[in-house]
Amino acid sequence: MGKNKKIVVNCKNKGTRVAVLEDNTLVEIYMERPVNQRVVGNIYCGIVENVLPGMQSAFIDIGQEKNAFLYIDDARVNKAATEKQAIEELLRKGDRILVQVVKEPFGSKGARLTRQITLPGRYLVLMPTMDFVGISRRIEDAGERERLKELVEEVKPASMGVIVRTVAEGVELESFRQDMDFLLKLWSRINSKMKKGAAPILLYQDLDLIYRIVRDLFTEDVVKFIVDSPLEHEKIMETLDYISADLKKKVFLYEEKEPIFDYYGIEEEIKKALARKIWLKRGGYLVLDQVEALTVIDVNTGKYTGKNNVAETILETNLEAVEEIVRQLRLRDIGGIIIIDFIDMNSSEHRHLVLNRLEEKLKEDRTRTHILGLTSLGMVEMTRKKVRQGIDNFLQQPCPYCGGKGKILSAEVVSSKIEKEIRRILDGEKAEAILVEVNQSVASLLIGCNGLHLKRMEEDLGKHIFIRGSDTLHIEKFNILKTGTFAEIEKCAFPVERGKFYRVRIEEPHANNPYDGIARVEGYVIDVLEGGAYVGELVDIEITETARTCARAVISKR
Repeated sequence: MGKNKKIVVNCKNKGTRVAVLEDNTLVEIYMERPVNQRVVGNIYCGIVENVLPGMQSAFIDIGQEKNAFLYIDDARVNKAATEKQAIEELLRKGDRILVQVVKEPFGSKGARLTRQITLPGRYLVLMPTMDFVGISRRIEDAGERERLKELVEEVKPASMGVIVRTVAEGVELESFRQDMDFLLKLWSRINSKMKKGAAPILLYQDLDLIYRIVRDLFTEDVVKFIVDSPLEHEKIMETLDYISADLKKKVFLYEEKEPIFDYYGIEEEIKKALARKIWLKRGGYLVLDQVEALTVIDVNTGKYTGKNNVAETILETNLEAVEEIVRQLRLRDIGGIIIIDFIDMNSSEHRHLVLNRLEEKLKEDRTRTHILGLTSLGMVEMTRKKVRQGIDNFLQQPCPYCGGKGKILSAEVVSSKIEKEIRRILDGEKAEAILVEVNQSVASLLIGCNGLHLKRMEEDLGKHIFIRGSDTLHIEKFNILKTGTFAEIEKCAFPVERGKFYRVRIEEPHANNPYDGIARVEGYVIDVLEGGAYVGELVDIEITETARTCARAVISKR
């Protein structure tokens, strides 16, 4: 029997989050924010910056902050024709080349590229630069594989490659024709844009997260697709008119007051996914440690003592651990080299059972994995393709309080949590206004550029929100200082008064006008006219104007 599969989409906070549930258990999470949209799948006309014969690789300028990396195997457009050619024979500095991002930039590393372009549709993936036909390995029935191969040969353009996706199982020829027609038109537009534009230039950007999920994950085995935004719900329904109208009956708009991720228990599971220690149901536990080079997972019996002998207890713990390990790999999107230190098993039969269970469970993972076997120390070594940043890198940032040895929640995540709490409090109170104290970096996110985000929150709630920034408050902490009438909160919100004099230190030049300087009183921002020349100095100022997000002042002549 198949698993009860749901897709839950949250669009109400800043950014988009998509959760995949199997039997009401969170197994995958996808997140995207406007400020750090992914680049995997994007196609660029890039310029070769450096060719490195010693490394058989090249660095390509695609217009991003860091140059992207192209390895020799990915630099060959036609592998058969160029198999014996070195990188310096294929590329020269200054060449304009068509490339696609296959791996997100991460840490100090730029994006990874390929010249073997792939364009995904609903049922087919077009590979315009190579001649090839492939069928998804998840379609196991030999008769169906042969049928699909015959159908796709009828629509495959000469000298181009096509992969049949898992969702194509049972699909007829006309659907393939429509998909191929769309992909060929897309390829034509990319080529046309490349001929006209100056490099480096973005030629094609992959779909937004929600529509990638609809294209790639919304299949017949999904029983419900729930989204909390009326606008996105409408767009999804329109998209399904073209993709698969039969799926529309499975799409639901979530309209409850409780946040959608809280309702489905997803928020709590995301918190657990950041933990180093993961408890198993029977009392055993996993310890998961990640470094840049690899991930190590240690299995322990913990509180579980079992009902049988020691060997059986160890086997049961290891088998239970397999289920959770595969879930954690998918949920955290862990890639690269993975070492699993199962509890030692003396029986070769038991070791075989555990490895078989691991192989079976990994079939549920859409990301390519490869088990290399047992090391000489009895550990399982495996690899998992790394495409995007894992959940911990998305939700956390290096801790400024411990020199980067640990991690804390990022300012973006903290601001979203505080925003949710503000909304909860003001929804349930008759108060007209609220005063909240937060870390300075979080304050700037809550307020937004020119106060736009704060204004939008106030319009949504019909209430007034005062934010006070503090340089001394821990980034994850916040204080609800007061709720009440607008007049009450306004009176205590501003630590300075118009017409009064203060001695302050000019901390930095104004971001948009370097002639002005920025000072702060109890975290409250003061824009000092012509204060840019006094950065680092103590000066006397007179407050000329106070506003919700900042005050303005002039340097006092008295």
